[in-house]
Amino acid sequence: MPTLSMTFNFVRIMVVNWYSLFQIFYVLITVYTILVIIYYGRRPTKSISWVLAVIVLPFAGPILFYLFGVNRRKFKFFSHKQTAKRKAFKQDASKEMNAFRINFDNNIQYQKISSLVSNSSYTSVLGENQVDVLHDGEATFGDLFKALESAKDFIHIQYYSIEPGKLLDRLFDVFKKKIEQGVKILVLYDSFGSYRFRGKLKKKFESIGVMTLPVMPIRFGNLLFSLNFRNHRKIVVVDGKVAFTGGVNISDNYIDSDTELGRWKDAHLQLHGPIVHDIHLILLKDYFFASSKDSFDPTRFMRDPKPMGNVKAQVVAGGPDSEQPVIMQQYIAMIGGAKKYIHIVNPYFLPGQPFLEALKIAVQSKIEVKLLIPEKSDSLAARYAMFSQFEDLLAVGVRIFLRKDFSHSKIMLVDGTMASVGSGNFDNRSFEHNYETNVLIYDNTISINLSKEFESLCEQSQELKLDTFLKRPKWEKFLEGISKFFKPLL
Repeated sequence: MPTLSMTFNFVRIMVVNWYSLFQIFYVLITVYTILVIIYYGRRPTKSISWVLAVIVLPFAGPILFYLFGVNRRKFKFFSHKQTAKRKAFKQDASKEMNAFRINFDNNIQYQKISSLVSNSSYTSVLGENQVDVLHDGEATFGDLFKALESAKDFIHIQYYSIEPGKLLDRLFDVFKKKIEQGVKILVLYDSFGSYRFRGKLKKKFESIGVMTLPVMPIRFGNLLFSLNFRNHRKIVVVDGKVAFTGGVNISDNYIDSDTELGRWKDAHLQLHGPIVHDIHLILLKDYFFASSKDSFDPTRFMRDPKPMGNVKAQVVAGGPDSEQPVIMQQYIAMIGGAKKYIHIVNPYFLPGQPFLEALKIAVQSKIEVKLLIPEKSDSLAARYAMFSQFEDLLAVGVRIFLRKDFSHSKIMLVDGTMASVGSGNFDNRSFEHNYETNVLIYDNTISINLSKEFESLCEQSQELKLDTFLKRPKWEKFLEGISKFFKPLL
């Protein structure tokens, strides 16, 4: 019969053995993670930060790295089968598009950036479009619901954020009416951004015949793949004839907000003409990616493109499975092509060092650079991280304006010749982790009108001055310093 002493020794040996195994496991996972960071890391400063996090935060460091720090373009462990589906979907579904493709043989500025986007996004510049810029929720949803109510064949919708409220109730009523008329309706959404569009609310839409699909469902089996990679696009296509895209989500914040920020402002586009074809292909590619289909022919949803105006435009689409950081390259190319001025509107201005250096080079080359951001933010962490960059920018001559209302727009304007409007923020998340869509507009009239509105808003806003900004309280500087550490995750 075992004595108490024997039992104690047995327990002690087991504890020691388990502790030794635990230590071995800890060392292996730490060393493996550090090797992954060294082998797959692209930026030394970012790699050093992750190595320190892994060492200082036992187990938590590796978990945070695999959730938020993985460079998906190189780390083959994340070659998810759905990503293979995306890459397999490269189909120019209509030869009729050739008649609308534009080559800028006599314009070097246009030629360089359009070639860059074409090589990275696989989209061409298309002519004979009608592009209407919608400046707020009232204008956007006014035109959007008119288009939805005119649908005769299909409605395809994709949003990052779908929230319950008056707009969604109105959308349900329109959908119910349209389905009774035989219109087919597809709704794609991001699981993270549309976390409230689930359960009974989702079943309510499905009960009337709406097909709903999460583009990147958050499940335990694909958590590493999906948690930090989001589909941030906002696209609506009606009958293949009219499309909408930009920064506006399905949220009452745009029409009737009672929060401290007030009613949100945002820029959106209504598009007619050949460009609808390319916008629609982006949505259909996401549908194929989200579905259980092994093959998919998008041509059954395509409609013959028809000339509707005189605007030249190009779709810019990128994501974490793109070979290059498409959205970042588009913005930096626009900066590099500027000759007179660069105007930027964004609430989350958190770009990486290459983008900031490009702006500094532009200013020091006597190009006017103005940044218009909201004074208040829906994210304090993003606001403090954003302000942490301003001292260096102000010092070289970038002019920064704080508008009193909350603008959610993502706009870049160059020289009165080019305008970019879309879903892509000027931050690491949009550059590296999100699926985004911008429309690059090669049109003097639209670009000049947007710049005039930009200048008007700057006149109504408070300009940050370097000498005043340097005198801000020390506690603000401290919060800015802390927020900088989280900049890649914001």
